[in-house]
Parts: sequence; structure tokens; C-alpha cells
Amino acid sequence: MQSESVKVSPIELVSAVLNEKVAEKLNTSELGEKTMLVENNKLLMLFTTSVAVLIGCLIVLVWRRSSTKKPLKEPEPQKVVVPKIEKEPDADDGKKKVSIFFGTQTGNAESFAKALVEEAKVRYEKATFKVIDLDAYADDDDKYEEKLKKESLAFFFLATYGDGEPTDNAARFYKWFTEGDDKGEWLKKLQYGVFGLGNRQYEHFNKVGIVVDGKLEEMGAKRLVPLGLGDDDQSIEDDFATWKELVWPELDRLLRDKDDMSVATPYTAAVLEYRVVYHDKPDPSTEDQTHTNGHSVHDAQHPSRSNVAFKKELHTPQSDRSCTHLEFDISQTGLSYETGDHVGVYCENLSEVVDEAVRLVGLPPDTYFSIHVDKEDGTPITGSTLPPPFPPCTLRNALARYADVLSSPKKTALVALAAHASDPSEAARLKFLASPAGKDEYAQWIVANQRSLLEVMESFPSAKPPLGVFFAAVAPRLQPRYYSISSSPKMTPNHIHVTCALVYDKTPAGRIHKGLCSTWMKNATPMTESQDCSWAPIFVRTSNFRLPIDPKVPVIMIGPGTGLAPFRGFLQERQALKEAGTELGSSIFFFGCRNRNVDFIYEDELNNFVETGVLSELVVAFSREGAAKEYVQHKMSQKATEIWNFLSEGAYIYVCGDAKGMARDVHRTLHTIVQEQGSLDSSKAELYVKNLQMSGRYLRDVW
Repeated sequence: MQSESVKVSPIELVSAVLNEKVAEKLNTSELGEKTMLVENNKLLMLFTTSVAVLIGCLIVLVWRRSSTKKPLKEPEPQKVVVPKIEKEPDADDGKKKVSIFFGTQTGNAESFAKALVEEAKVRYEKATFKVIDLDAYADDDDKYEEKLKKESLAFFFLATYGDGEPTDNAARFYKWFTEGDDKGEWLKKLQYGVFGLGNRQYEHFNKVGIVVDGKLEEMGAKRLVPLGLGDDDQSIEDDFATWKELVWPELDRLLRDKDDMSVATPYTAAVLEYRVVYHDKPDPSTEDQTHTNGHSVHDAQHPSRSNVAFKKELHTPQSDRSCTHLEFDISQTGLSYETGDHVGVYCENLSEVVDEAVRLVGLPPDTYFSIHVDKEDGTPITGSTLPPPFPPCTLRNALARYADVLSSPKKTALVALAAHASDPSEAARLKFLASPAGKDEYAQWIVANQRSLLEVMESFPSAKPPLGVFFAAVAPRLQPRYYSISSSPKMTPNHIHVTCALVYDKTPAGRIHKGLCSTWMKNATPMTESQDCSWAPIFVRTSNFRLPIDPKVPVIMIGPGTGLAPFRGFLQERQALKEAGTELGSSIFFFGCRNRNVDFIYEDELNNFVETGVLSELVVAFSREGAAKEYVQHKMSQKATEIWNFLSEGAYIYVCGDAKGMARDVHRTLHTIVQEQGSLDSSKAELYVKNLQMSGRYLRDVW
């Protein structure tokens, strides 16, 4: 009888030996320290022996396998997982590249740029698309030319704000691109399209887009589609959708292979949504750290907390309106400013507005949550148009600090509400308003009637989007409010002064609209009244609204109402220069208000500037004192000879205030004065005024 061998695995052998020794130790636990030491030494020896046996078994195993006829497979090298790195746009991967640039102030231009890319990625899988912030495109001006020369296909989304000015992130590019030496046709390689964002109510409607479009063509670039002129006074979303449909046929021609005859799949933009995580609420004091002073550079993304140092009402008790003088303490903030700069102020929604928003959202106000732009596994959520998330907070604080619920909702917001409306008829109505077929009704029911997001949600009560959708797709972010600083650092280096008229209107739909920031300022508690004072996150935005470098150059200032603000700073600066012994040039200030006994703001200060020689002449138009209304442009006409003499001496002329009415009237009056006093025809007078603007002698700070 053949003997049968018993196979024991090395692991079983080691396990058996160790178990036996453990048992021995348990049975002899009464032995002393000396015995334990001996046993431990034995255990170590047995463990070493076991390892040797294990190695021997492995050698035998390898030898037995090698005796077979099957070839030995070499061990595979260990796989190293390397994170996928996106190639730089200059890398030649064979794909056609499209650059989409944006210049944005409130985020709309960036959103449109990203929306175009999202759809283009679906349509053209063999192309590479990149969204580019114009300010981040080049570290310095010299790099702009070097990089633009490499572009072959590009689209520009450019917003215009203020007096035909570029946005903050496009200002450097715009200045470089539109000024300087004529480079000739150096962009012949480039094919392009431009979509401008503006408001037709303003004089320089879409100026930035128009200028860049013309310059690109002048430099040899080929225009693919007509210039898009988005008008925010109506429905800029419709303007974008119309322009976008002109883009696709051109991109089909450029980005599709000749043998690719497939029809593009109809694209439907996904409703944006954050990933939301709910938390147990932490210490409430931690939420006050949202806006800290820990940044070395303060801007719209990194504002600085500033206390309200002082506040007073500027109108007399007889007034049925209100205008607030408010001072921010910047002594411990790291902020600084120059005369003529703007201050950006973030304010919270009023408590009554937040209460209504909480009710319509339908969740407890103390719900504590955070929003995220990635999935739980860390991969980004599909779509690149999600706004940056805000810090964890309660629902009430999120609605107070971050949600713009009083502006009219965009069509994308209506689509998001429709997707979460449980009532089919309400969903259908919302979809219709957002559709091309509902364009006229949207323009009338929402835009013309100035219906807010809250009013729309009230009209469609079954629409209850989850928080991730509400903050991503329904309620846009609250934007800072900008004010012309009404002080000079030469007089008040530690305080920023603001002059703010209260906004209190009745909309066509019957809602009482209270201005977000103006109401906050009127109700603010200054440090002079309480140590528990009001505060706001603020930052300074540089302006080109500056006094002449040479203080002997004459200046003409025109600013009715709160348009006086930057000129108060100008006059404070001139006062500081005069007190330091500097010779000042002549100056004249045209101010306007309704009645000298009601709203003649800073009257004593202005008269003092005249008495001390800081201001040569103060001319005031009172619009409600006589039988006929008299405004600053009428006073300008009366002083036509004096204004022309000032201009002939090289004077600078400054205008601040309402862009839609006053600034236009003042511009027309200036044109008339130049034409009549200079004995010029209309075209030459227009050229004269344009040269004033181009040379920086005619500056406007308008809104």
C-alpha cells in the first residue's frame, strides 16, 4: 500500500507553533519573572525557526512549479496611479483649441462664457475649450501680445459698466489692447466672435465690446459672427441665445471633420446643483468670521470687516426723503484709498426679506449646512458654471448674506423652479416664461413690473427647489454696492466717508422696494452711539477719477445730489494742499438740489471752501424753488463764457451722478457751449469734446 503524504501549509505550521506556546504560557502563569524570560527566549527561537521553515517551503514550491513544462510568467510591475494632469493649452495634442475670454463685473459675462463652453463640449468632442479670465491671461502687458499671437479661434464676452468702462478684470487688457502703437495686421491667424453685455439706458451702450470687436478686425483678425449686443435693460439671456445660434454653424464648419455628417444632439443645459451636507450647528460665534481681515490684499473676493464710526442725516426734517453721511473706520483693516476711489460695501438682506425667503424655501431657518462643488468621492460636479461656495452657515444667514432675492429672476432660474414644481400647471407656466415663445410675457410680467424672485416664488408656491439648486441656479449671489468715496485720505486717512441717498420706491407690481445698502446705512448704529456698532465687509476699488497732477490746472466740477460725493473729496484734498502752501488753480462747482432749506447737503462745508479760497465759485441749481425747474445744465449755459475760458486754459471737467438723465443732459450742454463759444460747427465741436475725453481732461463717474 502506497503511503500518502500529508501537506501542511507554512501558515498553518506557524499558527500551530504559536498557539502551543501561548497555551503553555497560560498554564504556567504562576512562574516568576525568570521563568517568563526563559519562555520568551524560547518563543523567539521558535518564531525564527518558523520563518525559516516558511522560506524553505516557498523555495520548494517554486522548484516544483518550475519543473512543469509551462513557462514561468514574470511578475507584473506594481501599477502606479498618477493623477490626470490637464495639458496646457500650448501642448500639441492634435485637437483644435478654442479660447473663451471674459471680462465681468457681476458674473454675467463669465456665466455666459461658461454656458457656451458647456454646450460646445457636447457638440465638439474633438476640440478643446478653455474659459479664461482676461486679467489672469497674462502676468504683465508684454505677455498679452505673445499669447494672443498663438490664438487661432477665440470668443470674447465683455461687459461694459459705468461710463463706458471695462470691468475690473478686463481693465488692464483693454488699456493695452486699445492704446499704444499701431501694430498693423498682426492677428491674421485669429478667427473670433464678441458678445457684449451692457444696458441701453446708458450713453456708452456696450462700448467695450464694440471697441474690442473693431480693434480685432483692424488688427487683421477675421470676424466669425456679428457682434452680439446684450441688453440688460430687457432680456440679455434672449440676446445671448440669439447670438449663440449664429455661432454653431461657424463652429460646425471649423471643428467638424469633412466626413462627420452627424447631426448635433439637441442640447439641454442641466439645472445646476451643489452637493449639500447638513451639520450639527457649531458655536454661533464661528459664523461671525466669514469676513476677516487676514488677507494682505482686499478686493471683492476678500473684503475687510469695517466698523461704522459715525453717521448723520444730511436732509433737514422738512424733507420727505433721506440722505445719510456715513463713515467707515479703516484704521485696523489694512485698507487704504486715494481721492476719487470707490468703496464696495456688502450688506445683508433686511430681516423682513429674510423671513419671507425662509418661508418660501420651506426649511427651518436654523438648518445648518455647507455646499460643495464636488461629489463625495472628490470628483467635480459636472458643469463648470457653479459659483464658488460660501462658508458653512445657517439657512437664515445664507439667505441674509449671499442670496439676491429682490432682483428679477433670470430665465435659468425659472427653468430651475419649473424642474422642482409639483404642480404641473405651475411647471408649464414657468417653462413658458423661460422659453422663446414666452419672451414678450417675460418682458412684461417680470422685467417691466420689476417682479422680484420672492414675488415669483410666491406666485408659484409648489416650486420648492432643494438648497443645492436654490443657491446654485435660482438665487444669484448678492453683489457689493459701490459708492464714490466722499473724503480725502489727506484729511481723513483712517475713515472712508460715504454719501448715500435712501432708495424707497413702489414698483409697478405694487411692492415697496427698499434699497438694500441705503436702508442698512440709514439704520446703522455707529461707534459714537454704541460699542456694539454696525459693521460691513468693504473693499476699495481704484478709480481714474483724479484731480490733475498739477494743482494749478483749473477744474470744473458738476455733481447734483449725491453726485457731490467725490467732489467733497476733491475739495478736501485741495484744502490740504492749500494749507501746505501749494498754489491752487481756479475751480468752479455746479451743484443741484430741490430746495436750499431741505436737501442742500454739506452746505456749510461748501460755503467754507469758498470762503477759504479752496473753491473759487459755487453755483447751485434749486429745481423746486421757482416756477420752472432749474438743473445744473441750465446753470452751465448761464456760465458758458466762463466754462469756455476755463477749457481754453487747459481745465479738467468732471461729472458725477445719474448716467441715464443728468450726465446726458450735461454732455449735450457741454457740446453746445463748445460749439457756440468756440465758433465751431457741430462735427468739430464733437471732435473737441471727444479729444477732451481721450486726453483724460473730461472724466465722468456715473451710475
